[in-house]
Amino acid sequence: MRETTDKIKEFLQFITLQFIQHPDQAQLRVAEVDENHISFRLIVAQSDVAMLIGRNGFTASAIRNVMKAAAAKDGIQASLQIHSHEEERQRIAAIEANEIIDGGSPED
Repeated sequence: MRETTDKIKEFLQFITLQFIQHPDQAQLRVAEVDENHISFRLIVAQSDVAMLIGRNGFTASAIRNVMKAAAAKDGIQASLQIHSHEEERQRIAAIEANEIIDGGSPED
């Protein structure tokens, strides 16, 4: 699975650089959900999100389709989420808030 993950990661890094204007702000996070599923989260500047999503989502859809085809070749499912840094901060804050509400603290 590591080889597939690395190939897809390289593809996403390459294709992302073709669209965005702020590559220094881009982050690609990878999570192996289970032995057959890889999840990628691409975090970019707010202005770059629209470029990656494209009109009616066609650009993001095309990127996802190529990524999924490469993963499926090795029997693996892959998913991609595209977020701005602001959206990622909100997502992390919501996760931390849920941990506190559930009785634990983020340090647990």
